[in-house]
Amino acid sequence: MTYSVIVPVYNRPDEVSELLESLDRQTMKDFEVIIVEDGSAVPCGDVCKKYADRLDIHYYNKQNSGPGQSRNYGAERASGAFLLILDSDVVLPDGYMEAVDRELFGDSADENHAQRVASCDAFGGPDSVHESFSPIQKAISYSMTSFFTTGGIRGGKTRLDKFFPRSFNMGIRREVYLELGGFSSMRFGEDIDFSYRIVEAGYKTRLFSTAWVWHKRRADYRKFWRQVYNSGIARINLEKRHPGTMKLVHMLPAAFTIGVVMLLVLSFTGRLMMVYGPGPDPLHRWYWLCAAPLIPLLLYSLLIVIDAGIRYRSLGIGLRSVVAAFVQLMGYGCGFLYAWWQRCVLGKDEFHAFDKTFYK
Repeated sequence: MTYSVIVPVYNRPDEVSELLESLDRQTMKDFEVIIVEDGSAVPCGDVCKKYADRLDIHYYNKQNSGPGQSRNYGAERASGAFLLILDSDVVLPDGYMEAVDRELFGDSADENHAQRVASCDAFGGPDSVHESFSPIQKAISYSMTSFFTTGGIRGGKTRLDKFFPRSFNMGIRREVYLELGGFSSMRFGEDIDFSYRIVEAGYKTRLFSTAWVWHKRRADYRKFWRQVYNSGIARINLEKRHPGTMKLVHMLPAAFTIGVVMLLVLSFTGRLMMVYGPGPDPLHRWYWLCAAPLIPLLLYSLLIVIDAGIRYRSLGIGLRSVVAAFVQLMGYGCGFLYAWWQRCVLGKDEFHAFDKTFYK
């Protein structure tokens, strides 16, 4: 067995059904599927049974412990030489497994075959948006991948020594996974922590640009806020675990959040002075203090509308992307600033938020 596909699941039977359907359509079949139910109230066992005669599928149901520990649970029971870690909310194009195999092994007749195989211990692929995704899902995907929301900046490193696989589409040699102990007990940011440990241990990582997936991400802005808020917290926790890994780009959402708040405060102050300010003509005197701070926000929103609208050929998605962009940047920024205050100023221990309501 070459590959073991490991998928942690929490209350997502519909998503699992779509993922298993896409696995069943793969052109290469040398893999097993390990589904780890993480204490779900709505299990997917019946869904898995439907594919028992079509896939080499193994279903496990355990107490809730988070995605990282559930992946470890599956890895301990895997038999493949390579572990493929996927999130339950991804769907695979028909040639995904073949693309991974080609990236890893190439042509066995190639004189560089052995070198190619030895040059990769862990890898990951990008994500894309399926045409069937909802407008909000497309808007959220835009905000997570656009250069104008720092997504494109943070995800743009493709150099061998700088690529850090993410758990929605990640692969690793089984022996490397087990040697490093798999994912840590971190509830959020655990995949970045694992990637840091892979690189710090001297193992080689690569981006497999042809092994991409369709990634649904969150289905509404409230869930998206909780996700990015926890990501902001996780960035501070990661810096504490891996000093020196925080870059300027990680701080940009916090700076954006502070800037937005300051501009809104200035605008509100101008509005108050228009109504209550001194002088015979307060409306004329304070108008620009009310209006001018809003201009940068309007220009940024217009940029998002145009860029996202062109990408998806939809004004509606462009407008929704403005909301998604502000949620992404300010949610991350708020989590980052709160964690910075708690951990760096007050000296408190590692923490996270929205444990019980993260998926609601």
